[in-house]
Amino acid sequence: MTPILTICLNPAVDLSSEAELVRPVRKIRTTNENYDPGGGGINVARTIMALGGEAEALFLAGGTIGVLLDDLVDRSGVPHHRFPIKGSTRMAYTVHERKTGLEYRFVPTGPTVEPAELEPCLDFLRAYDGHYVVASGSLPGGAPDDILAKMADIAASKGVRFILDSSGAGLRTTLDRSRVYLVKPSRGELEELVGHELDEPGIRAAALDLVKRGAAELIAVTMGAEGAFLASADGAIRVPAIHVAVCSAVGAGDSFLGAMTLALTEGRSGEDALRFGIAAGAAAVMMPGTTLCRRDDVLRLYGHLRDRPEAE
Repeated sequence: MTPILTICLNPAVDLSSEAELVRPVRKIRTTNENYDPGGGGINVARTIMALGGEAEALFLAGGTIGVLLDDLVDRSGVPHHRFPIKGSTRMAYTVHERKTGLEYRFVPTGPTVEPAELEPCLDFLRAYDGHYVVASGSLPGGAPDDILAKMADIAASKGVRFILDSSGAGLRTTLDRSRVYLVKPSRGELEELVGHELDEPGIRAAALDLVKRGAAELIAVTMGAEGAFLASADGAIRVPAIHVAVCSAVGAGDSFLGAMTLALTEGRSGEDALRFGIAAGAAAVMMPGTTLCRRDDVLRLYGHLRDRPEAE
């Protein structure tokens, strides 16, 4: 099968480290620094390849940090297509505080792009000869709200299944204007979309409404330690989370989406793909810093989920 194409318009270099205690004013000495290529689409591609699938990543990058990002993606083994921008790629910083076990995450907004800098991404998508495209992550400043909708429309015109994981105006505009195959909002992102807080019946109803109005074929709503919902034309199911020792939440949602996407490309059912995604998300939170899920952990946790009673 043609590699799954992942798109990351606002990537980052993810720096993680540890400190004994985080305090204001004083210098905080850190240890165990680690640099990883980050951003939704890049993390999704890394997860797919870690689980034995094939992926290629498309991303924007600029400045000195952009050069570092390109090098880190090279080292990760993910085939990729980098399109240059004038602005500088952002660097995100995660600090694990050993004394309390708390994790501090600092995530810059990122560079501002010019609309013309996005055109090569659309041209690449128009020429893409595959079956699945995943657009994941936030929009950079300057990107029009409808850029993801344009991508979804291009994919639809080619018979390509378009998978979306974003937030804010980009998510809203795409679901209002276009139809996607799968969209993966978190509980908070779905609440932002509908404009109010949601309990579990409300999450189910909101997800089913998106399916009913034709915004997406599948809606996977992640709820952290409470598991996930999957809504489709056949109804909605909920699969409880796997409770594991949490080390870091970084990359859990991207691991979930990468695993679920891979399962769907392999022809598995929506429910089975949801279970595989939940297993990958749980495997990711077991890892320190910005390290994503490991295949052996995912398969082991997925086995536990398959042995559970049917989804609710």
